Amino acid sequence: MNIATAWTTTPDSGTVEELYARIHRQLGGHPDLLILHCSVPYDVAEVVSRLRRRAPGVPLHGSTSCLGVMTEAGFHSDEGRGMGLLGIRDPAGAYGVGAAELGDDPAVAARQALQQALQQAESPGEAPAMIWMSAAPGCEESLIKGIAEVVGDKVPIAGGSAADNTVSGEWSQFANDRVYRNAVVVTAMFPSSEVYFAFHSGYEPTGLQGTVTASRDRELLAIDGRPAADVYNEWTSGLIEDALEEGGNILSRTSLHPLGRVAGEVGGVPYYQLSHPNCVTPQRTLTLFTTIATGEEVVLMRGTEESLISRVGRVAASTLRTYSARPEDIAGALIIYCAGCMLSVLDHRDEVVQHLREALPGVPFLGAFTFGEQGCFVGGENRHGNLMISVLLFRK
Repeated sequence: MNIATAWTTTPDSGTVEELYARIHRQLGGHPDLLILHCSVPYDVAEVVSRLRRRAPGVPLHGSTSCLGVMTEAGFHSDEGRGMGLLGIRDPAGAYGVGAAELGDDPAVAARQALQQALQQAESPGEAPAMIWMSAAPGCEESLIKGIAEVVGDKVPIAGGSAADNTVSGEWSQFANDRVYRNAVVVTAMFPSSEVYFAFHSGYEPTGLQGTVTASRDRELLAIDGRPAADVYNEWTSGLIEDALEEGGNILSRTSLHPLGRVAGEVGGVPYYQLSHPNCVTPQRTLTLFTTIATGEEVVLMRGTEESLISRVGRVAASTLRTYSARPEDIAGALIIYCAGCMLSVLDHRDEVVQHLREALPGVPFLGAFTFGEQGCFVGGENRHGNLMISVLLFRK
């Protein structure tokens, strides 16, 4: 197992060929899997086309990332433009990538994409060690459900939803030689060594909580029998007061105040799956980037800039501790960091990367900034959340 990364912020889409040349040189040959993330100013069709010409037949998985990417070399964004490439050389392992348009039934699309990935990995009917997922935002819970219908719910799923720079729907997903706008991309991983993973948030619960008494998909209608926006506004001491009468976008101001649901417990201590309030409707409901069902308990969570800056490094370090591993045991890493969190600490972006470097000294990694995060909690629950951090480590 050998892993290498390369990056650029130059505007020329053809620079991806130079990135691949660097990866090829560092790995000493063609990789067995490529992960690509770039921001939307690039001509992604040209990027994928040029990369495929240099690496025909190598499974390719990717999606767009908000503003840019991060690697062990730093945070890479110049006027909202950045690209990163990670290559895995693992001749004794097997990897396959599949994709499908979401269509009317995202769960079916997820099943189709996974079956393609298993075919490319020459492992149909087998359960991979890890499934890496990228998709257009909007139906991630259904995608996780569809994957579980193929391989069961014991295979860990991780990844992040495609993003753009302005939340305007310009995101893309990449699979092998194709670019999609509204698809799911799945990689089935059968590495020759172990994979370690973690899924966390940088937030803590407040003492404020209630029961969802009415909901509709990703719209929270009522908490404890009252309009959800009214309750949330009270919990946050008037944070969205001006939006209550006519509604409006509240995305940026709620980044440090998401809603949480208990996903499980370790030693009696709960861990949380987060939901990011997006808009207030004229009916004083809240729209979210996750689905919350009627009857679930929601807790107001609290974050700080300091916790978001340091958290990704702490998650990486705790992943090592969980598996009794050392940084020198790790060949490389994939990092998913919520775009909302990144934008909240944009002025401290170099510190975020530095915390990762301190946790993973000498380890190559590629990080994307996403509009939704998928991961597997310590209790084995595969979930979709917002404002989360997903870490995947590959052992040498």
